[in-house]
Parts: sequence; structure tokens; C-alpha cells
Amino acid sequence: MKSKTVSSRIQDFGALIALVLLVAVIGIISPEFRTVGNFLSLLRQSSINGFIAFGMTCVILTGGIDLSVGSVLALTTAFCAAFIKGGMPVGLAFILAILIGIGFGCISGLLVTKGRLQPFIATLVTMTVFRGLTMIFMDGKPISNLGDSFALKFMGKGNLFGIPFPVILFILAFLIFIFLLEKTVFGRRVYAAGSNPVSAKLAGVNIDLTKLTVYAISGGMAALSGLILLSRLGSAQPTLGTSYEMDAIASVALGGTSMSGGRGRVWGTFVGVLIIAVLNNGLNILGVSSYYQDVVKGIVILIAVLSDRNR
Repeated sequence: MKSKTVSSRIQDFGALIALVLLVAVIGIISPEFRTVGNFLSLLRQSSINGFIAFGMTCVILTGGIDLSVGSVLALTTAFCAAFIKGGMPVGLAFILAILIGIGFGCISGLLVTKGRLQPFIATLVTMTVFRGLTMIFMDGKPISNLGDSFALKFMGKGNLFGIPFPVILFILAFLIFIFLLEKTVFGRRVYAAGSNPVSAKLAGVNIDLTKLTVYAISGGMAALSGLILLSRLGSAQPTLGTSYEMDAIASVALGGTSMSGGRGRVWGTFVGVLIIAVLNNGLNILGVSSYYQDVVKGIVILIAVLSDRNR
């Protein structure tokens, strides 16, 4: 019985243990990795995937998946850049971009709930359509020359008390999602929708509304990530967000959230995001080709999914 308890604890904290070991190994191999500047850069970069992964966690907890987040990010960023270039105040452009992202998420949610499509198929469709619309809207060219607005630059490049502003937003989002999923009625409905939708429906849970809401959240979080990228790059790129859904799904899976829904924690996703960020950062510092990095990520996802099946 005691061995089972120890085994259970190792499974619960497996992602955290893996993160600590990964940081230690890469830190030993490369002194450059251990610098404060690199850690701040790593956290700033991880925030982009983190926002998407938090939204993805909500979707996966209901038994779904959202492949469209990268395309939503690209299209909302293109709209935001066009708004700013057209003279709209930056703050208003940001708000509109997030609302548009929520709207795009609702489209995926409606295809799943009202269209009765499998989440994989529904979001594969929206991923393809949104990416095509991005190319049409931008004519395959970047939107740049967005001006010197302080708000635009601060969103992705600013620091507050020596801490990068995206990192502060990342921590704030982490705390909000913990509260949302673990301390509210909505959170209990999300878990119920993924663990046993039939029983949840009999108990009075509106499954369709819950699923629609999590897809809306996912779209909004993807848009928020896009705003940070827009600030950092100073322009909107038509290929922005490509394959970002894979990093988000990997982070969620690594964090211990069941891909079949109903089980998982936001703190696990948080650790998963950091693992992906450390992998990307460490492999870049070590000079590993991006092609090999994709192979490593694929293996990491496979291990996480196999571990979930064992659990």
C-alpha cells in the first residue's frame, strides 16, 4: 500500500520532477543557460505558449481539442495590426482583437455543440479556414509600420519592477485559471462535462453551453498571445502562430491533463509550459537543429499520452 502511495505521488509530481531534472542537466551542459537574462527571456517566451495552453486545458478537460488556436492567433493579430495602422487607439484595437478571438472560438464551439462534429474535425476546419482568411486579408504580406505607441511596445517588451510584463500577465492568468477551474461552479461543470457528460446532463449541467464557453476562452487566449507577439515583432506576419497548437497540446499533456477529459490541473499545464520552454531554449542554446527539436517534441507528447493511458 505504501509503494502505491509513493508511485501515485511520483505520477502527480512527475512533470515537476522532469522540469527540475531538465533544468539541471541543461544548466550543467551550458553555463549560458544558467544566466538571469536567459531565464527572464525563457519566461517571456513561455508566456506566449502559456496563454494558449491555459485555454487549451479548459477545452481538453471537456473531452475536446482545439487545433485552430494558431490560426486564430494569426488572424486576430492581422486585424489588430490593421486597426492600429488605420489610426485606431492601441488599447481599443487590443480589446477588439481579443473579442474577435473569442468570436472565432465560438465558431469552433458551435460546430462542436450544434453541428455535432468531432472536436478534431471541427477545429481542423476552422484552422484551415482562418489560416486561409489570414492570407487573403494580408495578401500574403506582413502588416508593419505600426507607429511608436508606448502601449504597443510595452505589451510584449515592457518591464514592471524588473519583471517582463508578459511574465506578469502569465502569472496572473495562471492564478485566474486556477480560481476559475477549482473554485467556481463553472469549473466543476467543465470537469463534469469531460468525465461523465451523461450524468452531468442529468444533474442539470448545460453541456453545450459549457463546451461553447471553453472554446470561446481558448480563442480569446490565443488572441492575447497574438498581441504579445505583435508587440515583440512590431508587425503582423501571415504565417504567425503556425504549429503553436502542438506546443499547447504538448504542455497540457505533459502537465498530466487526461486527453480524454475530466481530469487535470492548471498547475500541471503551467509546469508543462515551462518544460516546453526549457526544451526550446536549451536546444537552441546547444545549437540543435529545429528539425530535431520537432522530433523531440513529438516524442515528449507520445510519452505524456502513454503515461496518461497508464494512469
